Amino acid sequence: MTRHVSDRSAVPAFEVMRILDRIAELRAAGRDVVSLCAGEPSGGAPAAVHARAEQIHAARADLGYTSALGVRPLREAVAGHYGRWYGLDVDPAQVAITTGSSGAFVLSFLAAFDAGDRVALARPGYPAYRNILRALGCEVVEVDCGPAERFQPTPAALDAVVTESGPLAGLVLASPANPTGTMVSREELAALAAWCADHGVRLVSDEIYHGITYPRDPAAPGAKGICAWEVDAPVRSAVVVSSFSKYWGMTGWRLGWALTPPDLVGAVDALAGNVALCPPTPAQLAAVEAFTESSYTEADARVAEFAATRALLLDRLDRLGWGTVAPADGAFYLYADLGEQLAPYPDATAWCEALLEREGVAVVPGADFDAANGGSYVRLSLAAGPEAVTEAVERILRFQETG
Repeated sequence: MTRHVSDRSAVPAFEVMRILDRIAELRAAGRDVVSLCAGEPSGGAPAAVHARAEQIHAARADLGYTSALGVRPLREAVAGHYGRWYGLDVDPAQVAITTGSSGAFVLSFLAAFDAGDRVALARPGYPAYRNILRALGCEVVEVDCGPAERFQPTPAALDAVVTESGPLAGLVLASPANPTGTMVSREELAALAAWCADHGVRLVSDEIYHGITYPRDPAAPGAKGICAWEVDAPVRSAVVVSSFSKYWGMTGWRLGWALTPPDLVGAVDALAGNVALCPPTPAQLAAVEAFTESSYTEADARVAEFAATRALLLDRLDRLGWGTVAPADGAFYLYADLGEQLAPYPDATAWCEALLEREGVAVVPGADFDAANGGSYVRLSLAAGPEAVTEAVERILRFQETG
């Protein structure tokens, strides 16, 4: 009998996790490392969430299994959040609480797509979309989205894909996007949703960076991001994915959610009960407090710090001497072409490795997000805060000066 590793598991590792392992090794050896690597807010969960978690554990509350799609109070709170931010009436029965947004993507992809289905993604984009879909047997269709398209897909680009290689079953869209931070406008999102409806394509909208945006008018409608369900009419057919990890800073709590259209609710429920039984119970019970006024206030204060850090970095771009920079409308990343500063290294991967070893600064090479055109790009995370970014820039300048 011959044993083997499955073909479906032959996906590349997430480069960020490899870099984090190397950072841990360097710090264990006594090196001072500034990490602009992970998309992880440094402040952690809001105080009210922490306080509720302490109460839950102190009371030795029942922390057994919950409903596969999460506890009712949390699903109701998420539904209420959509009323608050988007003016949407969401049925809590269509809210699926998941083990991080990663769990939401796995369940949604399993429910919406069959093996062999063709699903389009913007390139550059978050590599886990591509790798999860391929592991599930889907055919990933990468759509080149460069500076001219503000790194976002367009109906014209999707038309070209269909003409060239055949029909699509799905489109994964992220706004704000990782790694670029770019966003689509309400009109652009409506056009993409209409294109999907006209072509029988399932739209999966990644909205985990909503709330982390930098609009001229924070009080303007849609300033925190446009939800796909605002424009997906008359029948809501899109899957909306979000998370507690970014705006609320709750990465390790491993909680996300999906808004599931009516035709997928039963499938997601059945899959959730088999794949993970339920999301983490203590995290669910405490996360209800994320939707209190104090928690929103804390999260908005953190976004203001991201905005200040972003401004600080943008002010230093001339000194860095890099090339094309994606317009960082939201999230907490800067995606930039190194331009002439890439020399003497063959690609950004080698440049990033040398920067980490010589100067103790960790950034992510663009090839992880775009294997075709990302060889000279890097992604910097602003989540580490202004002091870390300031120090990192000075070290990068020294690194570039010494060659």
